[in-house]
Amino acid sequence: MSRERRLAAGAAAVVLVALLGVAAIPGVLANPAAEDLTRPGHVHIAESPAIDPGEVDGATATLTLHTRIGHAGNPTDNVSVRYRAYDAESGLLATERTVELDELTGERSVPVNTTIEVPREGGYVIETVVFRDGQVVDRDRTQISGLEALGTEVRFTDSDAVPPLAVSVASVDADANRTTLSVAASLTNRGTEPSGDLRVEVILRQAESNLVAAREETTASGIGPGRTADATTELTVPSDYNYYVDAAVYRDGVLVDTARSVANLDPTETISANETRRDVEFEVGDFAGDDDGAQARTEAPAATETSTATPGFGPVVALVALLAAALLAVRRTRS
Repeated sequence: MSRERRLAAGAAAVVLVALLGVAAIPGVLANPAAEDLTRPGHVHIAESPAIDPGEVDGATATLTLHTRIGHAGNPTDNVSVRYRAYDAESGLLATERTVELDELTGERSVPVNTTIEVPREGGYVIETVVFRDGQVVDRDRTQISGLEALGTEVRFTDSDAVPPLAVSVASVDADANRTTLSVAASLTNRGTEPSGDLRVEVILRQAESNLVAAREETTASGIGPGRTADATTELTVPSDYNYYVDAAVYRDGVLVDTARSVANLDPTETISANETRRDVEFEVGDFAGDDDGAQARTEAPAATETSTATPGFGPVVALVALLAAALLAVRRTRS
């Protein structure tokens, strides 16, 4: 065989092997540029969720989440965003919601808005997770707190001229050692809508022992925007003691705000609202039971009669007299 024929046969063999390789291994001659056209684009969280309070009722609050998801590269579909709210203290899952996105194209960010409903108490950690084809590609965490205050802008008045709690003596019963205090809670509506129904609870605690001496509650409603109103109640406590006056305002059973003042009824020493408690002797009986029982304990015991021996003849003298009378009778009979 000539040299030319051997070269031609070798070239044919090389071509045959190449063709067999292409047939046996698909894609061996694939175009890298074509592969890039099928690869999904890059997806990420462009802006962390901005959280706005929505509708609020007695037990729950609706939160509106505003997020932007960024995209770059090839068109990408099968993208979803999952939102979860975890209790900030316990870490327990409170609620979750998933939003499916349309196909993402171009180098841009798209808004993703949704709402979640959570119990109106404490705080939450809002977790945002982005999925592409079921795989996590980005995540974010945002913490919120103070949900119990949502739904009302009514607070205790904070002013040098108008104290949040004004405590005065309404009456004094010296015989029963009781003083009736009038407590006026000043409430200011800082919102733009009239307030709903509010419950104001007032507790008086004996300063040294922290015992609850009295507890009363009252209501307030219809406080207009920018307006201030008083919720007044009266409480009767033992006299000659000092008391911390604690007040709390509730809306739909949710604590909204608190305030503290003092009532100094002990003329020998006074306390202030931010003073540390001291150990001082006091009479527990003044704070136990009702007023009648306390009054009964202070009354002197009634006098009782006792039998005493009357001076004069005793039983021996009486017996001697009886014997003498008998002897005298016998003597007269014989005579």
